[in-house]
Amino acid sequence: MTKIELEFILNSSERILFNRLSTASGLSEWFADDVRVKDKIFTFIWDGSEEEAELLAIKDFSFVRFKWLESDADSFFEFKIQTHDITNEIALIITDFADDDEKDATIELWETQINNLKHILGA
Repeated sequence: MTKIELEFILNSSERILFNRLSTASGLSEWFADDVRVKDKIFTFIWDGSEEEAELLAIKDFSFVRFKWLESDADSFFEFKIQTHDITNEIALIITDFADDDEKDATIELWETQINNLKHILGA
């Protein structure tokens, strides 16, 4: 498994962005076709297939960490919001893991998803 870290500058407030990263309704706008949540288990639905992830950690307006229930014990995916000190730009830092032969496809998928998010945010 290879750890991947990607950073995207987004034209959004931390509050609005955090809502899109941490709620079922927010995630269903850009990340999956539909998202359901029960307790700490989020069910992500794409084209009729479902993947479940457990919400591992959350800190208001700062980060959200999930773990796919079907994945390796050490892997997770995380959204971290940072404000750049000098420019005041909002950066979304995504941490994910992929097999070496899937790294490029995983990066491409995140770039596509973030373009969807930018569109939703009007950025």
